[in-house]
Amino acid sequence: MSTASFTRRHRKRKLKSEINVVPYIDVMLVLLIIFMVTAPLLNLGVDIDLPKSNAKSIAQKQEPIVVVVDAAGGYTLKMQDIPQQKVDAAGLAAKVSAFVKNNPDVAVFVAGDRTASYDTVYQAMVLLQTAGVEKVGLMSNSAD
Repeated sequence: MSTASFTRRHRKRKLKSEINVVPYIDVMLVLLIIFMVTAPLLNLGVDIDLPKSNAKSIAQKQEPIVVVVDAAGGYTLKMQDIPQQKVDAAGLAAKVSAFVKNNPDVAVFVAGDRTASYDTVYQAMVLLQTAGVEKVGLMSNSAD
């Protein structure tokens, strides 16, 4: 009888060829919670001090179009052979669009006042993009 009970027990205990993934799932869930908690903390703002530019000016064949954004958010347009003139957003887009259609290779620069808000300068760049200008440069003073 002892051999019969031994074979019966041996038949019940077969080796498993499967991997137990429950501990891996637990570890994955803990890591997911840790990353979900720490991810918002990684997007904190950082104070930066932008460097001054020692870049040399670009030689142009034509005089560039310069859009000046003043501290109050107004626009001033300076184009070739035309004196500086204050314009509103619609006038800026219309005049630059007409000029760029005739002179597609003309350079366009935005000169933003230091105290002007970033949004105002950005909106000027958006207006120029809608006017058909593909590349817009930003002007700065020299470091000297």
